Parts: sequence; structure tokens; C-alpha cells
Amino acid sequence: MPMPGSPEVSPAWLRPLVDNLDGVPKAYRRRVPLDVLAAITAASATASLTGTRRDAAVLVLFSGAPDAGPDGGPPADADLLVTVRASTLRHHAGQAAFPGGAADPEDAGAVSTALREAAEETGLDTSRLRTFATLDKMFIPPSNFHVVPVLAYSADPGPVTVMDPAETAMVDRVPLRAFVNPENRLMVYRATGSKRMAGPAFLLNRMLVWGFTAHVISAMLDAAGWARPWDSKRVMELDDAMALVGGEDLTR
Repeated sequence: MPMPGSPEVSPAWLRPLVDNLDGVPKAYRRRVPLDVLAAITAASATASLTGTRRDAAVLVLFSGAPDAGPDGGPPADADLLVTVRASTLRHHAGQAAFPGGAADPEDAGAVSTALREAAEETGLDTSRLRTFATLDKMFIPPSNFHVVPVLAYSADPGPVTVMDPAETAMVDRVPLRAFVNPENRLMVYRATGSKRMAGPAFLLNRMLVWGFTAHVISAMLDAAGWARPWDSKRVMELDDAMALVGGEDLTR
């Protein structure tokens, strides 16, 4: 939901997203099969009842010039802050992700959690950005995290880097156009027994963005009207798609 005064801290080119935040969860659900949604809802309820639920937040940081591009959309230098988790972590190892993590008792809420975690992971100077909205909590099995995406903007967030290699393998400001580019989009799946469940993904030259993070980005592109037609029938097994990382530079 928008935060008090939030429209004033985001540039005009982000307004299509800010004005249609309710469209993000709707777009998210469109990409998730009904039986999978039901399973996630059931797992969320179980985690809450058993006390294994963990609150968390991630920072979705948009950067770029405040002025819109020639077509009225995002400027050419617009980007999103993305990390790649260390391969040694217990949950979601090696995955591209927004910076973030579990809430601490000292945190004042989801925004506080997201900013603290982003600073710890990337060295981000959080005084250079302004948060402008939060999205609904989303449940992520198997880690049992109930995650709040916190949306923020900075014209220039300053330098970012890997702060702890044991937690983070890479920190990158990925051009927004790389996510919009239809050539970079596909669906990936992890075989679960005889079941094949595919979700949106983005194949970039340095990372494969899939899972929760890709779902959120895909939903934001749809809600903001930035998405361009792409081939959702381009489906690959996760490991096969990961093997393509590091190929042609597709961040155009």
C-alpha cells in the first residue's frame, strides 16, 4: 500500500506503478497455478499455527533520473538493485534476490527491516533513498518467510558492493530495460516428482532471476504497463537455464 506522502518522493515515471499497486498481487497470482496458490496458502496457515512463520522484508530499489524517457516511460538509466545469494546458504542458495531478510526484534517494522538488511548486505547508504510503498505480505516456502516488499526510489543511491561473501555472492544494479526486454524473458521450472511447475524468469548475462524475485518483478512490469509481449511458451528446466548464465550480454 502507498505510504503517507509517498507520491511526492517517487518520480513521474514511477507513477504508473504507484497508481496501480493493487494490480501487483493480481498480476502475481495470474502466473501461479491455482493448486500451487492453494498449497502456498495452506503452508502459510500451518506456519502461522505452528509458530514457524518468520516475518521478513526486502528492498525493491528503483534508481534513475527523475525525468521520464522520451516515450514517457522509465529513463534509459533506470535500474533495480539485485543481489545473488551465496551458494552456501541454507535457504535459496545461489538465487538472485532483492536485498533483505528476517525481521529483528529491534526493527520498527517492514521498512526498518528492509533498509537495515539492504545496508548490511550491499553497503547502501539508505539516507540517499526514499521509500514510497509496501506491497502485501507474500509467503515463501520452504523458509517460512512472510515477506513484505518495500518499494523505494533514489536518483543516485551511490556505490553498492558485497559486504559479506558468506551471505552474498553478487550485488548489481540491473538496468530496468533488461527486465523489460522480451528476449530476456522465459519460464523456468524445477521438477517436483512427476509435477512440473513453471514460473517467470529473466535470463541475464550475469544471473538468472527466478522464483519469488522474478514473480515480483514480472508483476510490477505488468501492473505499471511496462511489460512488452514475450514468449511465455519458452520454458526451460532451472538447471538448463542456469547453465546459460554468463553468455551473451542481454542487458540492452
